[in-house]
Amino acid sequence: MAYNSQSQEDFAKARNKALFNELQHFLNPEETQLLSLDDVKKMLKPTAEVYQGMQTIPVELIVGSEGRYHDFDNHFFPKNLHLKQRWENIHRAHLEDVILPPISLYELGGLYFVRDGNHRVSVAKSQGIADIDAEVVSLQSEIKLKPGSSPKHMIRQVIQYEKRVFYGETHYGDITEDWNLDFTATGQYDVIYHHLLIHKYYINQNKTEEISLSEAITSWYENVYQPVIHVIKQQKILRKFKGRTPADMYVWLIKYWDELKQKFGNDYSLQVAAYSFTQEYGTGFFKRFIRKLHSFLKKRSLTTQQFDDKL
Repeated sequence: MAYNSQSQEDFAKARNKALFNELQHFLNPEETQLLSLDDVKKMLKPTAEVYQGMQTIPVELIVGSEGRYHDFDNHFFPKNLHLKQRWENIHRAHLEDVILPPISLYELGGLYFVRDGNHRVSVAKSQGIADIDAEVVSLQSEIKLKPGSSPKHMIRQVIQYEKRVFYGETHYGDITEDWNLDFTATGQYDVIYHHLLIHKYYINQNKTEEISLSEAITSWYENVYQPVIHVIKQQKILRKFKGRTPADMYVWLIKYWDELKQKFGNDYSLQVAAYSFTQEYGTGFFKRFIRKLHSFLKKRSLTTQQFDDKL
């Protein structure tokens, strides 16, 4: 009975911590989300799986989940009431020194994601347990993530890696003298590389000898990229897209403009497309605040309804 009471109390404390964590970050709810393995795989693009066997893993390095990332926050505190019974059973087993089977983890970028055993990790973190036994499968990647990184910081690490690779392989900075082709989302340097190859292809259609990639980069930079950036600056578009870069806007605007030209014809103006894009997708501070507040209140309403359904 004492163990039952302690487990119930500790679950309530852990869930309250999750709720408080959410309240503290209601303007930036993404900061409280547990990492999804699929999302990190999309960023890091692992090349192979290697079975590592049984290992003792520091609990602090377990930062995400394969399938239960909606049920726990970024500290692995339980967010939902339906986790209560399973969580308390694991907790009682811990109090009674019952030996539980090892959990299953994926290792990716030096961090760990739960395949099986989310509740055991949650209990371990809430009880301050330092290490846990796990069966580990490593997903091979050249990118190594820093422990304790927030999702935003992980994205920045991946972007910096992608930038180093892109500049190293294309010599883009040496050719254009532009070392500030920066993005806030992963995978965009691949988009730029694809644009360069397409530009090179179209130029070569009118040439007897194929031009080099460096020549294509110079032509694309002067005749495609810079004119778009000029329109972005002229219309002060970045004011409506807080935290974004000119290169971000180039990629999004080119895609939007292409869609409009397919719909209305190739004579559709870039200036009109840029204005239309800003009106449709741009936001000021007040609009961003209202959207985040509405999302938070909607989420809280759903949680309250779930609680009422349990009563």
